[in-house]
Amino acid sequence: MTVVHKNLGGRFNDFLEEEGILEECTQTAIKRALSWQIEQEMKKKKLSKSAMAKKMSTSRSSLDRLLDPKNESVTLYTLKKAARVVGRKIRLELA
Repeated sequence: MTVVHKNLGGRFNDFLEEEGILEECTQTAIKRALSWQIEQEMKKKKLSKSAMAKKMSTSRSSLDRLLDPKNESVTLYTLKKAARVVGRKIRLELA
């Protein structure tokens, strides 16, 4: 039986906000998720990095930056091209 302590801890986002790192952590999480999703779609379509880069009309090193979950310097344009190659779309919204 699991015991739940209702007053133990708090919301993780509240903690990140208090530390002043919520926005940074959110951006990193989004980039990591997008990189992983694109890589998974590449695997489904059996696309090598070289073939993917060629279909995107970009360099292999540019694709490596896109797939690197820690590299946040990727442009929206590059993400959009990668999504299109694997048959997906990038959706953004202001909230």
